[in-house]
Amino acid sequence: MYVGYARVSTEDQKLEIQQQKLKQAGCKRVFQEKVSGAHRQRPELAKMLEHIRDGDTVIVWKLDRLARSTRDLLEISDVIAQAGAGLKSLSEPWADTTTPAGRMVLTVFAGLAEFERELIRERTGTGRTAAMKRGVRFGRPSSLSLDQTVLARRLLEEGKSAREVAKTFGVHKATIYRATAQTSRLG
Repeated sequence: MYVGYARVSTEDQKLEIQQQKLKQAGCKRVFQEKVSGAHRQRPELAKMLEHIRDGDTVIVWKLDRLARSTRDLLEISDVIAQAGAGLKSLSEPWADTTTPAGRMVLTVFAGLAEFERELIRERTGTGRTAAMKRGVRFGRPSSLSLDQTVLARRLLEEGKSAREVAKTFGVHKATIYRATAQTSRLG
């Protein structure tokens, strides 16, 4: 069975053109909604993904009606494939997972998306390392000032328990351990 999905981003836009194209393509049922693709919650898309069965084909007028990004498209097409269904775009003939060539194109897209994610992860990690070398500190600011941390370490060295030192500064004992461990690495 051919199952259609139509979406427009705003209330001002009309679904009629998409509905007409999907009916002409032979869709027996068309799920439609007026919601921005940026929203993760698209109730009609969720209903359609639950509705499709083995052997069905999901048809969209254009891929951007189904997904907002390549990653989003790959995730949705994976859900469709797991249901045993295919995906076909009327405006992008290469996007047809019911054919070997269409599946190959989607596989290439998946590889490119994974490559892009890996590049972003690598650049982010490199930037983070460089920032740390420059002294940029990540995470929540410390609850103790440097002077308080030095005093806390001295109190620990004098035999006070971490619990007593923490009570003195009004913090949890884990804060004392963390702060004194950081200053021991620095100095």
